[in-house]
Amino acid sequence: MFHHKRGLRDLLKDDSLLEKIEKNWRTAQLSDSRKAMLNFAVKLTNKPKNIKIKDINKLRSAEFSDRDILDIVEVTAYYAYANRLADGLGVAIEDWISDQEESDQT
Repeated sequence: MFHHKRGLRDLLKDDSLLEKIEKNWRTAQLSDSRKAMLNFAVKLTNKPKNIKIKDINKLRSAEFSDRDILDIVEVTAYYAYANRLADGLGVAIEDWISDQEESDQT
């Protein structure tokens, strides 16, 4: 998770926005299309069997192409897989993660 945060920081180049997203992405200053994407990703992660065509159509309404939707699904699925794999194998947190970042998660 921590390396994802670092990656997002590199992409955003806005620590204030990163903090707002981390605190509550629903209230962060994100575009409607990004919020639609995140709502979809959360639903796909937490309740994959509940995904319906209306959820996909919401992404299309937010101007995501079918290719974009495929990318959203693949990235969401990949991170779910990778995180479960790491958790299931008891992979230790990387040495470069500071004690402060670890305590922030608990």
